[in-house]
Amino acid sequence: MSIRSACYEKHVIRRIFTYPEPVLKQVAADVPEIDGALVRTIDDMVETMYAAPGVGLAAPQIGLSQRVIVLDVDHENKGKHLLKIVNPVIAEREGEIMWEEGCLSVRDYVAEVRRAARVLVRGYTPDQKEIAIEGTDLLAVALQHEIDHLDGKLFLDRISRLKRDLYRRRLKKLEREGREPSPHRGDVI
Repeated sequence: MSIRSACYEKHVIRRIFTYPEPVLKQVAADVPEIDGALVRTIDDMVETMYAAPGVGLAAPQIGLSQRVIVLDVDHENKGKHLLKIVNPVIAEREGEIMWEEGCLSVRDYVAEVRRAARVLVRGYTPDQKEIAIEGTDLLAVALQHEIDHLDGKLFLDRISRLKRDLYRRRLKKLEREGREPSPHRGDVI
C-alpha cells in the first residue's frame, strides 16, 4: 500500500444496534490502551454517526463494549467541534434541564428527559491527551446521554415506566405486523 492510499483509508459505516439488543444493557469496559485499531474504530464511529444522522454515538451502539464516545452537536460546521473521547467520566454536574431526546438505538421515539444543565467531563483523545470538556445545553445532554450508553443505560431508563411500556407495546405491535419503526426525524443524540 502506498503512503497516499494509507492517508485516504476508507472508513466503514457500522451497524447501529437497536433496543432491545443485549449489548446496549452491558456496562462497557475501560479502554486499557489506545492503539491503531481503536483509532480506526473511532473514525468509523464518526462516519456512522454522521451517516445515521446523529449528534453522538457510543461504542456499545456499534456492538463494541468499550468506553468510547463521539459527538458533534454543531450541525452547521460539521467536524469543526467534533469530540472523540476515550474513557469519559463525568467529574461535575450542576443544575437541571429538561430536553427532548431521541436515540439512534431507540427507533421512532423521543421523550423529555431530565439531565444536569452543566457537566464537566474528563477523558482522553485518541492521541492519548488528557482532556476536560465543559458542556451546557445540548452538549451537556449529549455527553450525559452517550456516557449513559457506556453504563448500559438508554434514555428509556430515565422516563416513566408508563412511557417505556407504551414504547415496548408499540414495538411489539409493529413486529406482529411485520413492519419496522420509521427512521428518526430531527436531532437524535
